[in-house]
Amino acid sequence: MSLKIDPIDLKIIKKLQEDGRITNLQLSQEIGLSPAPTLERVKKLEKNRVIQSYHAVVDEANLGIGINAIVQVSVSHQMKGSLEQFKTSILEFKEVTECLQVTGSFDYQLKVKVKDIEAFNDFIQTKMSAIGVIRQMQTFVILSTVKDSKVIPINYGERSEEHTSELQSPCNLVCR
Repeated sequence: MSLKIDPIDLKIIKKLQEDGRITNLQLSQEIGLSPAPTLERVKKLEKNRVIQSYHAVVDEANLGIGINAIVQVSVSHQMKGSLEQFKTSILEFKEVTECLQVTGSFDYQLKVKVKDIEAFNDFIQTKMSAIGVIRQMQTFVILSTVKDSKVIPINYGERSEEHTSELQSPCNLVCR
């Protein structure tokens, strides 16, 4: 069974990405529906896993996080056992908030969050270095975040900057 996402669904998705705490009444007013069908649509999007969860965005500094870093990792052998060993190890490290398998010079890119530079050094020296299948690592301490959007970049049925005279048709999204 597939779910057809229409322009109203796209408006709901965008608004909830911008503010996951918006009330159903506010959401319904912003998308131009009454509250009951708005709630029905949100529930349908949740049930079909288009909307998967809601999260609080927190101030990391207030929680003691002082260092955000990127760690690029090359695994020594591109064999199933090596890749699985690496993934299993990374899943155990609470400091790793994101692990992406990538193309290019490295196999994985990690986002790491720790208290301070000493904690980052300890993480690299004790945890990462204990993963025997790592061939190479390169680390980057993040100095500042210029952009961190949580809104997926698709056409939400808004006017295009290139075609301001006509409304672009929304993408034909089908969820399986």
